[in-house]
Amino acid sequence: MDEKLVLSEKIGKLLLKKKKTVAIAESCTGGLLSSAITDVAGSSNYFGYGIISYSNEAKIEILGVRESIISQYGAVSKETAVEMAEGVRNLANSDYGLSTTGIAGPGGGTLTKPVGLVFVGFSTVDRKTWIKLNLKGSRHEIRHKTVLEALRFFLDELLKE
Repeated sequence: MDEKLVLSEKIGKLLLKKKKTVAIAESCTGGLLSSAITDVAGSSNYFGYGIISYSNEAKIEILGVRESIISQYGAVSKETAVEMAEGVRNLANSDYGLSTTGIAGPGGGTLTKPVGLVFVGFSTVDRKTWIKLNLKGSRHEIRHKTVLEALRFFLDELLKE
């Protein structure tokens, strides 16, 4: 069975058991993470919002990411990832917010922010955290690896509670 589906099913069961909801804000994954969550039948019971905020304007105007955060740290940063997760959680009035922002390539990378650099943000009312990924591969591979790592991260965070 597909590992993404297995992880999504585990996440779904936990969210149902806890009677909690999640909202997702995506940049580099362009909807793939939301798609993985909604591959599970009954996901409408715990997933209501999936926002693709590809541009900085969308991050600022829809999710409420502060312009100063993007100016100071860049769109691909832990700070932006956390604000995206917080913003989508608040927008959806959900229990958890999850976000992805990164450089999938093949272009767009720099010495300090190379192709494959991704941040996954997580937010609850009480807690905010993130992970940094340095992935290798094609654009397609980086995006799909990001989804897999984001699902693992989210499941780990759910199991901590």
